[in-house]
Amino acid sequence: MTVNRLRVGVDFHEWDGIFQGSRNHVLGIYRAAIYLAPDVDFVFFLESVDSLRSAHAEFRQSNVRLVVMPRRNGLIRLGLQLPWLRWRHRLDILHTQYRVPFIHGGATACTIHDVLFETHPQFFPTGFVREAKITFRMAVRKSDVLFTVSQYSKREICRIYGASEANTRVTYNGVDRTRFYPGAQGADKVKALGLTPGHYALVVGRLEPRKNHLTLMKAWAQLGASAPQLVIVGQEDPSFPEVREAIDAMAEANKVLLLNQLGDDLLPDVMRHASLFVYPAFAEGFGMPVAEAMASGVPVVTSNTTSLPEVAGGGAVLFDPESDSDLLRALRETLSLSATSRQALIDRALEQVRRFDWTLSAGVLLDGLRTAAGASLKH
Repeated sequence: MTVNRLRVGVDFHEWDGIFQGSRNHVLGIYRAAIYLAPDVDFVFFLESVDSLRSAHAEFRQSNVRLVVMPRRNGLIRLGLQLPWLRWRHRLDILHTQYRVPFIHGGATACTIHDVLFETHPQFFPTGFVREAKITFRMAVRKSDVLFTVSQYSKREICRIYGASEANTRVTYNGVDRTRFYPGAQGADKVKALGLTPGHYALVVGRLEPRKNHLTLMKAWAQLGASAPQLVIVGQEDPSFPEVREAIDAMAEANKVLLLNQLGDDLLPDVMRHASLFVYPAFAEGFGMPVAEAMASGVPVVTSNTTSLPEVAGGGAVLFDPESDSDLLRALRETLSLSATSRQALIDRALEQVRRFDWTLSAGVLLDGLRTAAGASLKH
């Protein structure tokens, strides 16, 4: 008797774009899902099929097919390409990120990483907010199953859009423990950058208003001469020059160093050898750098808002991102920890990040896809 195999189509155009959260998420979760589900046929739609196949062995497996989808703008992809590809490849379910095809041609899954533009619109372009309010609502309404990356984001999606709690599943981002782990590896690379291992604090994130570097600068200036050097890793936002001006002013006193071109291959080494990691963002749907720093065995100070307490668990010192004095309190508290207390904080963090595993999230993903596809086939 012939057994029909589930055919899952995946809009994988994120691979063709820049390194960002949604790209890392869809790559990490499907690398795990392919091995977890040899009984499922995966069809990935993207332009750069050769680079994906070459970079990751998972996409060379027998249950994987890579289909060229020329890179186009979102209107063409959602209005023409994906509806055609869904029909052409006879998919049981199609999985997209953030938005769904305009034509509803079968079972659909969608991952909405966050809805921060609804709760914190001041950090997003007005045009994007207007468009996202429409397309995200459409995604919730038309999807047979929704995924998101934190319990915080799930609560907000359900509260704002009326999504079903039972049909909205959390697929946490995973930490790549082959890259982020405690230890001495990479100290020579850190020294080559002019840094002294164990004698600098680190913050990672694009230099934009939502990441809240200005509050950090104010607090850091109050730490005094005994403060370690603060290393900032992140791309500059041309529309927000205030951060660069603050960095330049403090750089004169050797307090701050900006590394805006640090390669992705060097980030784990720089993170591993920091004496402290700070993440002062006003709002996040997840907050991947926090999890990576915790996995690296570095004490973490982060905001007490949105998803960040959920990611940190008991493994970080929290503060109010609206208050430079509260951030100063958290920094002083963490920098003055005894060796025993510091190690206890690190141990709690290492235990907490075990929750953020791609295999665990892939299991949630696959269960949701199978359930949604099965329900659709019954109708």
